[in-house]
Amino acid sequence: MKIILAGGGAFGQKHLDAIRAIGGIEVDSLVGRELASTREVARKYGIGHATTSLTEALARPGVSAAILATPTQLHAAQAIECLRDGKHVQVEIPLADSWKDAEAVAQAQRESRLVCMVGHTRRFNPSHRWIHRRIAAGELRIQQMDVQTYFLRRTNMNALGQPRSWTDHLLWHHAAHTVDLFSYQAGAPVTVAHAIQGPIHPKLGIAMDMSIQLKAETGAICTLSLSFNNDGPLGTFFRYICDNGTYIARYDDLVDGKEQKIDVSKVDVSMNGIELQDREFFAAIRENREPNASVHQVLDCYRTLAELERQLAGER
Repeated sequence: MKIILAGGGAFGQKHLDAIRAIGGIEVDSLVGRELASTREVARKYGIGHATTSLTEALARPGVSAAILATPTQLHAAQAIECLRDGKHVQVEIPLADSWKDAEAVAQAQRESRLVCMVGHTRRFNPSHRWIHRRIAAGELRIQQMDVQTYFLRRTNMNALGQPRSWTDHLLWHHAAHTVDLFSYQAGAPVTVAHAIQGPIHPKLGIAMDMSIQLKAETGAICTLSLSFNNDGPLGTFFRYICDNGTYIARYDDLVDGKEQKIDVSKVDVSMNGIELQDREFFAAIRENREPNASVHQVLDCYRTLAELERQLAGER
């Protein structure tokens, strides 16, 4: 399978590492904002073509799919361009930063009938998949999820600590992971959602602290705390309080409520959530089926985020 990848930054390189581990996939072109740095990453991964034009990359012979790891503000328009050009597409989280744009991508997928998948990695992390399988087997039922998403990011830096050309967002990016995962694990849509936020950063123009409460149709609840001001352990930590045990997920690792490690190494062929996500994308294309985390499966998440944004706008 011949694909292109747009975005050679921190997450683009995570995808390139995953593709190298999977094998059988040729990255034909790398698309980036600056040609010199894009060529440098392309050389590192043995990619023969680099460009600043997504349109140019999509037009290359034999390309059947694209992975988008570009700035959030470009996701929806680029995903639609890929679909209208006849290419399957996986767009990194978030799908969009507005409900209107999220709906537009979903409509483009319906018209194209191509695979359109969104990078909701938490669905694929072995820790969360272990929980999901027990829920599906009727062994667990979620009562409450308590989630902390904490970073120290008071300047505009990416996950590699490098300056970034765009501004990240606690609601449309980081909260999207948990809003979708909560509904996915609860097995029901979110019916109640509330949010409050702290002061707006004078330079970045975003809230640096946020608190979100959710309730699913099943009655399960979720409390999500997010911060770019946290000077401590960084990342996202999920506490599952269930009817039959408590579990804490830290990315691909899982412990019980007493911090006893749970072996999730046999959940799938890899312990790397990004690799498992990419494997699902390529398998869905080959098998001509809807992938887990398809645009339509995650659309309710973005509807909820839009409602939370309206609430937060009313605070100001």
